This record gives sequence, C-alpha cells and structure tokens, in this order.
Amino acid sequence: MKREAVFEFFSRLAADNPHPETELESVNDYTLLVAVVLSAQATDVGVNKATRALFRTVDTPQKMIALGEEGLKQHIKTIGLFNTKAKNVIALSEALIRDHGGTVPADRDALEQLPGVGRKTANVVMNVAFGAETFAVDTHIFRVGNRTKLAPGKTPLAVEKKLEKVVPQPFRLHAHHWLILHGRYTCKARTPECWRCVVADLCPYAPKTPAPKGIKAAEAR
Repeated sequence: MKREAVFEFFSRLAADNPHPETELESVNDYTLLVAVVLSAQATDVGVNKATRALFRTVDTPQKMIALGEEGLKQHIKTIGLFNTKAKNVIALSEALIRDHGGTVPADRDALEQLPGVGRKTANVVMNVAFGAETFAVDTHIFRVGNRTKLAPGKTPLAVEKKLEKVVPQPFRLHAHHWLILHGRYTCKARTPECWRCVVADLCPYAPKTPAPKGIKAAEAR
C-alpha cells in the first residue's frame, strides 16, 4: 500500500473512532498486565467477566500472592488454559516484587522476562500503560495487515516490523487499537463486512463481501 493510501487508511479509521481504547478492563498497570496475560487465546469479554470481581479486591502483586494460585483459579476458571495462566500470574507477581519493587516496568525487554509475558503482551502494556508507540500483533491485526496489504507478513513479528515502518504520525500511538477493533468488528475472519468498511476502496481484498439484502452499504457505515 502506497504512503498516501496508508495515511488515508488511518485517517478514516481515526475519524470513525477518534479515541480507541482497549476493551480489557483494568484498574491500574498491574491489573492491565494480568488481564492481557489472561487474554491469550481468550476473548476480552470472557476475561472481563472473570476479572471484574477479582480486580475489586486484588489489584497489586502482593494481594495476588496472598490470594494464591488456587484462589486465583476460582476466579478465572471460565477462561481457557486457566491452570497455566494462574501459575504464570502468581509467578509474575513474585517477579515484580523481587525484581521491580512491585511495580510494572516501563520496559518491553523487562516485561518479556516475566512469566507468561510474550512480545504481544509486552507491546500492549507498553502502549496502554506507558503511551509507547508499539504494535501488538494479535490474530486480528495479523489478518488485517495481510488482507489489506497494509503490512503483509508471514509471522506476527514480520507484520509488527512492517507496521513500525509504514504507520505515519499522528496515528502511531493508537494504530494497533484501530486495527484490532477493525479486525474484530468489520474485517472479520470468515466473512469480512466489506459493505460497511470505511476503507474498502483502499483494500485490494477480493471479492468484496456485499451488503445483506435490504441494507445499502452507504447506510450501514
């Protein structure tokens, strides 16, 4: 995608949603980190349902350790892979206390050293908690990047590196949120809703999905 088209692409996404935010609920940097760890191979909706009551009383690494692995499992047992995730959350809480004074480090490399924290999780925390211009490539961004040819790549890291090169200011801070939300609600995996997509004419994907009967594309946007 040419530079002018990339700028127009993000201009339209920004106009459609000027203040994008993560859909994961949290009360501070620590609970954000925990929520993102729990969201791996799970939906944000499912994670929010499981953590809403948890985060009312457990909002620090110290409180999480006091709750314990078995106590945490009772809160998150509706989330996939909850046994492994509970173990990782307790371990990362211990690491935060031991190595970072109980605070979440504003450093991607340090975050990636924590149990259960991969590059995508670290990128989300860096962006949402600390305002870093990072690109957390999940399945939605991977799909949108390749389908639109905005940032084609065979791996999430390749797509991330491409986004780092092509996304212009003033869109870099919120770019990954726009792309995630676009992939989640419009550029869906099985049937992209091209008929209501604000960037459809900039996208080479074919064939474009037509609007359902009785709905005009212009009316749906």
